[in-house]
Amino acid sequence: MGARVSTAQVQERVREHGTRGAPARIVGRGGWLDAGRPVPHAAPLSLANDSAIVEYVAGDLTLTARAGATLASIAAATVAEGQWLALDPFGAADGTLGATIATGSAGPLAHAFGTPRDAVLGLEVVTGNGEVVRAGGRVVKNVAGFDLARLFTGAWGTLAVITEATVRLRARPERDESVALPVPDEGALADWLARLRALPFSPLALEMVSAPLAARLGLDRAALLLARLGGNEHAVRAQRQLLATFGDMRDVETAVWDALRGSEPSGAAVARVSAPPSRLHAIWATLSRIGGDTLAHATVGRGVVRTIHGFDASESGAANAWLAAIATCEGTHIFERLPAHAWRAIPCRVDDPISRAVRHAFDPARILNRGILGERV
Repeated sequence: MGARVSTAQVQERVREHGTRGAPARIVGRGGWLDAGRPVPHAAPLSLANDSAIVEYVAGDLTLTARAGATLASIAAATVAEGQWLALDPFGAADGTLGATIATGSAGPLAHAFGTPRDAVLGLEVVTGNGEVVRAGGRVVKNVAGFDLARLFTGAWGTLAVITEATVRLRARPERDESVALPVPDEGALADWLARLRALPFSPLALEMVSAPLAARLGLDRAALLLARLGGNEHAVRAQRQLLATFGDMRDVETAVWDALRGSEPSGAAVARVSAPPSRLHAIWATLSRIGGDTLAHATVGRGVVRTIHGFDASESGAANAWLAAIATCEGTHIFERLPAHAWRAIPCRVDDPISRAVRHAFDPARILNRGILGERV
């Protein structure tokens, strides 16, 4: 199950940082160390070895684990009971539960199961002022009071260090199959996507991938829709019949989803654009036509497009074109990864009075992941 670092030890470390006014960079297994704006002059506060699974109650579909537990270890612990944690953030399979929750990272399964905010039932955290806070609980029906667990989820460690989490599990589908269909041209895309959103069932995942990304996955060099179908035999057959009306459908290996999660080139810049699903066609048209080796994929039901560019410091023109294309897109823009020099051109979106007041309440000395979201330090 892994070595366990006590919450008291994390609390002591945080208080030491606070006393000295020394910034700390929260670290899991390192998969997100290059994400967010650089955190200068910060000492690592590692949770990588704090990887124990504390409690697994299959009958309640709940699991409690320390922040350093990997998603792979949770999958291994739950598979025998026919259950899974339906979170598949992009990146390596040995990413930690704590990092997934702290960054609010969601993958294709969010189409059916939602984001980490929907999976988290309770959290134990150590705030920047050294207090241990327990939010939520270990049962599904626990909604008393203000939902601090949702506040800490996706805060990128700027409010508190997540030490333990209780998450909601799901029953694994009896059948789990995947198919691919061609994406139509821009003129027909809006209506095609509207028909997909109106389907009388919800696939496990519906993800569009651009032609360069499809080729990287070993598929055709053409834009494709990947659909992951789950349920019993009758349900999957019915889903197949409906999807077949959207184009020439063919089977693909379910392993394509793991390949998609790990498809980002090392050192690539990654941005995420979110808008109402009804506007997905416009964002997709802009970001998928950038050209070159720029990759793009979109979660159809959420209206989220991720665009991935292999930055080269010597190719400032291509980098500027990529950033300019993103700037023209409606919706919310979140840059997950950028070269250090590129952050200077990106405005901060979390430095409003409310955000500053919330950070001050939980981390008044600003020691945790200082500046990672671009806020003033």
